[in-house]
Amino acid sequence: MSLQIFNTLTRKKEVFVPIEENKVKMYVCGMTVYDYCHLGHARVLVSFDVIVRYLRSKGYDVNYVRNITDIDDKILNRADENGESFTTLTERFINAMHEDEKRLSVKSPDSEPKATAHMAEILAMIQQLIANGYAYAADNGDVYYSVDKFATYGQLSKKNPEELLVGARVDVESSKKDPRDFALWKSAKSGEVSWGSPWGEGRPGWHIECSAMSTCCLGNTFDIHGGGPDLPFPHHENEIAQSEAATGQKYVNYWMHAGAIRVNKEKMSKSLGNFFTIRDVLESYPAEVVRYFLVSSHYRSQVDYSEGSLKEAQSALSRLYTALRDVSVDGAGTETSDLTDAYKAKFNKAMDDDFNTPEALAVMFDLVKELNKSKSNGDGNTGQLAAALRSLGELLGILQLDAETFLKSAGGFDNNAISEEEIEQLIADRLSARNNKEWAESDRIRDHLKDSGVILDDRKEGTVWRRG
Repeated sequence: MSLQIFNTLTRKKEVFVPIEENKVKMYVCGMTVYDYCHLGHARVLVSFDVIVRYLRSKGYDVNYVRNITDIDDKILNRADENGESFTTLTERFINAMHEDEKRLSVKSPDSEPKATAHMAEILAMIQQLIANGYAYAADNGDVYYSVDKFATYGQLSKKNPEELLVGARVDVESSKKDPRDFALWKSAKSGEVSWGSPWGEGRPGWHIECSAMSTCCLGNTFDIHGGGPDLPFPHHENEIAQSEAATGQKYVNYWMHAGAIRVNKEKMSKSLGNFFTIRDVLESYPAEVVRYFLVSSHYRSQVDYSEGSLKEAQSALSRLYTALRDVSVDGAGTETSDLTDAYKAKFNKAMDDDFNTPEALAVMFDLVKELNKSKSNGDGNTGQLAAALRSLGELLGILQLDAETFLKSAGGFDNNAISEEEIEQLIADRLSARNNKEWAESDRIRDHLKDSGVILDDRKEGTVWRRG
């Protein structure tokens, strides 16, 4: 099966055909760094990390670019509130973003351009748009894009430009020729951070930054452009209009957008008191459990975040690690068998269908059943099956920890969790009770441990335990 990608532009799955054979040029809109990354950012980070991992596993040479917006109104306002320079603010939150993505096992992009480092390219693109008749300089020093000059405006978001005009707000002092027009360059207010330009001191609009950075890093036309669920309009719509008007070439072949995060079936927002940063969540839940929660849904789907959903993710991940417990993959090497190849083929078939991670995980759980059967039968396939499970897990960014360490880790699910020392002592007490045929006491201890989130597994060689 050929890889198929759902293209937001056409609203259908399309066979992926890169511009250059075996090479993929991909740009994803990154963070505006004025605060800590939230759960919605985590969804985008993890989704495209999985996509890049899988593309590379198929042999593609991927050039993955994810930008940083380090200048805009929110950044300047927050820096002013804090009484610090905007560069101090942005560097702090860039470092925090890198810490968050590292904890979530998100690999770094190949390039991470900053808007402030591409001012020359931004100015050159604005000048080209003016020269091509798609932009104009206003008397107040602002430069605007003329939406009505771009015939296919609305192609990505499926919004009719005429409908956008209805109800559009226009300030009395507006310098726009059309209320739909958007800023390419904003003139600086007194004392505001600014850069020199042919139109006076100012700074770029948000949309033009990505057009300039993406084409600078990947060329006028590239394979994949991705981002969050709120970006098709106006941001990505405006990127298309700017880029294609400036270069005269098609901007992007495949548009991909991750789904939204909801909290207990409501939109995540600070006003509702259900807004969570990545750091908030990782204080309470293990990073790998959070990552599993995110990949367990299709990247395009809307995900509902709740206490229950994280518990389900922990339980499912524990099942995978339990299968890997007491299994050595040493000596398994890279050898495969018809059995492991069959599971890998099913996994790839799922991922080739627009990166269908829920179906890919279902294949992994089928592999777990095969692995558990092999462990019981002692048929000699155990090492290869376990190695295959870990290999498939790596493509999703999971199952790379030591199984025993994961299963015995409190994982932050309960800050008052019973300690390992207490668990081991209670297991010893239970063994003593069983040896003395004190069955009621033995059951009481097992139930107490279960209530404390500890699951016992009695084996011939002794009792092992895990948290779950």
